Amino acid sequence: MSSSLIHISAGQVREVLNWRLVCEAVEEAMKSVARSQCDTNPDYCRTQTNQPARSLTFCGDESKILLTMPGYVGNYSLASVSGDGQKSMLSTLGCKLVTSFAKNSERQTPLPKILANILIFNTDTGQLDCIVDGTDITAWRTAAASIVATKHLYFPRYPEGVARPIKVAIVGTGVQGESHALGMCSVFAVSDIYLWNRTISKAESLLKKLQGAHPNVRSHLCASASEAVAEADVICVGTYAPTALVTHQMIKKSHVHINTVGAGQVHFGEIGSDIYDNAKVYIDSWENAKKELVGLQAEIIGEVGEVINSSKYPLNDKITIFQSMGMAAEDVTVAQSVFNAVQNLKQ
Repeated sequence: MSSSLIHISAGQVREVLNWRLVCEAVEEAMKSVARSQCDTNPDYCRTQTNQPARSLTFCGDESKILLTMPGYVGNYSLASVSGDGQKSMLSTLGCKLVTSFAKNSERQTPLPKILANILIFNTDTGQLDCIVDGTDITAWRTAAASIVATKHLYFPRYPEGVARPIKVAIVGTGVQGESHALGMCSVFAVSDIYLWNRTISKAESLLKKLQGAHPNVRSHLCASASEAVAEADVICVGTYAPTALVTHQMIKKSHVHINTVGAGQVHFGEIGSDIYDNAKVYIDSWENAKKELVGLQAEIIGEVGEVINSSKYPLNDKITIFQSMGMAAEDVTVAQSVFNAVQNLKQ
């Protein structure tokens, strides 16, 4: 990076974002976080990752929050940033500042509920090198984390792997629901996608987008969350709901995979405790889980990064849940990928 401060706007971010770039960066972040906790094989643990638990600052009430998410990922590799497909070794120090204002969509001029900027610092001098608009990155990297988790927790159960056709349920069709729907249909062989939202107009809007972007996927508008999840192989739940929207009796298939990315005060409030009783739970980060999943009555099997690094995939005998909390490591690696992609456009 140059010594002069660079600002990458939301428009520039959108110009270079694609699912290959984001999923690669997020998967590297997950693997790096898991490797950084390995103390039995120092040679295997070359990647250094440090991401303190995020801090929350409330702005008057609990519906307005500023989150500060610092992170460092050292000695990791990405193929998508070089422009020629060759893997590049990178180290990134950054901090995401993100606001979560739940009522933004209700304003006279609506705004996204989640707004973010990611600061990237020079790893030699500590100087601020770049400010990247992080609002779209936040939505994309969260969906990418679910995509990576689905890839490694669901598909290894089947001989055909990621080529297996799947049916996907989207419970909550806000920003996260939209990014999950578009991402899942872009990366996997989705045959059917089922949409449900409390406000029907939002679900209708997403239905039209999916029909335009993925005409070969059968898109269904559902009258209830129960209807949406009934036939699903993969369920994605992304809402502010403090109480369960999906319960075990709604799920008809015994081996479904669930991605839950709740942004409310209770990260595990979206799905019923009876589902957790019958599931294997995986997370993105032990550090975040210790702070943010207090009270969750479920056994956590491990980090998704641990599964990827060890190739010890879940057996086809239970529901799997990816309990997504979001990590600074994901933000800084995606921001680094975006920065490099923008720079490549200038060449």
